Amino acid sequence: MISSNFFASIPAHLPEELIDVLADSGVVRFERIVSRGHASPPGFWYDQQQHEFVLLLQGKAELELLDPEEHLCLQAGDYLLIPAQRKHRVVRTSSDEDCIWLAVFYHEQG
Repeated sequence: MISSNFFASIPAHLPEELIDVLADSGVVRFERIVSRGHASPPGFWYDQQQHEFVLLLQGKAELELLDPEEHLCLQAGDYLLIPAQRKHRVVRTSSDEDCIWLAVFYHEQG
């Protein structure tokens, strides 16, 4: 059994977004993502093969999605399901407090 605290062990200096894989079965993967003023590079879009459930536990963030085009402002407690291959990007994350995300990636079971 592995036990820890989701809000612990966050470095004081965070030049890049922090991604910790918490569990990965090959079918489903859980990640803790910590952003501090980070955003997707200009022109970059995530285009993933898996569905992604994302829950913002702390902070604020803005996301942009395509097909259809959407712009979402998220705050702590907000979550969304991004279907596989729906292009999306992080426009900005709060820099005055950490954005702490729980991301769950999974494939359709057929």
